[in-house]
Amino acid sequence: MSRKRREDVPTVNDVAALAGVSPGTVSKALNGRGQLRPETRRRVVRAAQDLGFHANMLARNLAEGRTYTVGVLTADSFGRFTIPVMLGAEDALGAGQISVLLCDGRGDRIREQHYVRTMLARRVDGIIVTGRTTDPRPSLGRDLPIPVVYARARSDDPDDLSLLHDDRQGAGLAIAHLLATGRTRIAHITGPDRHLAARDRAAGATAALHDAELGLVLDEPLFGEWSERWGREATSILLRRGVEFDGVFCGSDQIARGVADALREAGRLVPEQVGVVGVDNWEVMAEGCRPPLTTIDLNLTELGHIAATKLLQAIEGHPLERGVQLLPCRLVTRQSTEMVPRQRAAAS
Repeated sequence: MSRKRREDVPTVNDVAALAGVSPGTVSKALNGRGQLRPETRRRVVRAAQDLGFHANMLARNLAEGRTYTVGVLTADSFGRFTIPVMLGAEDALGAGQISVLLCDGRGDRIREQHYVRTMLARRVDGIIVTGRTTDPRPSLGRDLPIPVVYARARSDDPDDLSLLHDDRQGAGLAIAHLLATGRTRIAHITGPDRHLAARDRAAGATAALHDAELGLVLDEPLFGEWSERWGREATSILLRRGVEFDGVFCGSDQIARGVADALREAGRLVPEQVGVVGVDNWEVMAEGCRPPLTTIDLNLTELGHIAATKLLQAIEGHPLERGVQLLPCRLVTRQSTEMVPRQRAAAS
């Protein structure tokens, strides 16, 4: 069998011509560098695949002293938060050109240290640390030979870079939305007060109501667990105390779904009598709720993308930023807060 002639082997220029971009853009797209639009990166990868173009990864690795592998260390065994963060990270890591080594530390410090040693032995170029909570966690340390970025995880070392969603800002969005739809007697049902996310969301809700010269129903949040069961129990507490309320801001979508169920069982109409807002935009919960749930999206995919982009910049020799950076949340409206006809008329 004769060898393929050299002139038949596709080049970077061939890929660039087919994709309609410059050779430099091809290099960035296939090497996971630069901040390209996802459509551009996909177009380049598709063109390379169509032409059968394969970069010589071994030669590049030897020349650059890199393995083009990034480690992801998580404490989120269920993947509820890790998966969207990873999706955003993988998009920034070059459409498959940089491999991801996922390790689940399960929140165990000894297990984490084992995985860090394993990743270093495999010569990963950098590490992204993520997890289930935003509570401060031990730093991996300052003596690692590679850069580390914390994404939806807060290092206890202020010299580390920790990227987090802004829970206070998200809570403010939820309260502003309930107020805009005519609700003024708003309760807050959330998770355990030992969790920073629950405290931050409660503080954000309280501050937003204070700005509107209002206060929380019962004058305080109802702290409990991140569960539908707690949502039902907390709603029963509100109903038994006989307080008037026309809006409930919940610290999670699971809690909100429990609240909606309890209100329906008690004969309270959502959204006609009570508007309900959750946090997470967990679609299986938000869409499965009856009615579908208005919620605060934590933008986890975008958070993962930004974390991976900053890690790549550090791998390429740029100084890594320090401290905590808060990224904004966004409101996703569904039927659980729709304005009823009377409210629409009053608003107009």
